[in-house]
Amino acid sequence: MESLSLVLRQIRIKDFFDLFIVSLIFFEVFLIVQGTRAVQVLVGIGFLCALYFIGIHYQLYALSWVLDHFFESFFVIFVILFQDQLRGTLASFSGSGKFWHFLSREKNVLKLEEVVEACIVMSREKIGALIVFEKNHGLLNYIETGTKLLSQIHSDLLYAIFQSQSSLHDGAVIISKNHISAAGCFLPLSKNIEIDRHLGTRHRASLGISEVSDAVVVTVSEETGSISIAHKGKLYHCNSEQDLRQELGRLMEL
Repeated sequence: MESLSLVLRQIRIKDFFDLFIVSLIFFEVFLIVQGTRAVQVLVGIGFLCALYFIGIHYQLYALSWVLDHFFESFFVIFVILFQDQLRGTLASFSGSGKFWHFLSREKNVLKLEEVVEACIVMSREKIGALIVFEKNHGLLNYIETGTKLLSQIHSDLLYAIFQSQSSLHDGAVIISKNHISAAGCFLPLSKNIEIDRHLGTRHRASLGISEVSDAVVVTVSEETGSISIAHKGKLYHCNSEQDLRQELGRLMEL
């Protein structure tokens, strides 16, 4: 008891702050890896830690030397392994611009209506489409893979882009700052091995870009005409025009 009281007397306010920061870092790491294959990587690292302590305890010099050099570069290895998740987490610290977002709300609603109208028509005619809404995380790397348009958002233009005769219909349309920034863009495919194997390339691409950014992605299936929305690695199915409008408004915070 005396030793415990001695320790408590030596704890300062900044020590609590220090522990809080470290706990927050570990919590963020947990959020990064949960539900992904990164969990398996962490289990492997934990196994290496156990081997390291065994090597030290039983004086296994070769094993200890190899693992000692491994853990010296652990930070670099961690960044390489989890670069996509870290990018998304660091980008989330940027401001959301809610004040300016509120001022432009009415304008954004009108733009969403153009997208909803185009998607409903394409769904009825079973025309495949992939439309990405940029939010806080910049998508310039993906915009540059397509043909830059910098045009106003209009349902007729979206409908024309995704016609099978169009040279841009296979790629994605990226909407940024209330404009169609580019069409025919290439997106990363999802790395999630647990998604439905019946999903086509469009759906895998929509999930892929939503895993590495906070983008909201609308996908129209060419086979069934169904409409879905991808956000943060999850797929939401829209059964009606009203569902599409409500989900887009909710995810775009309108």
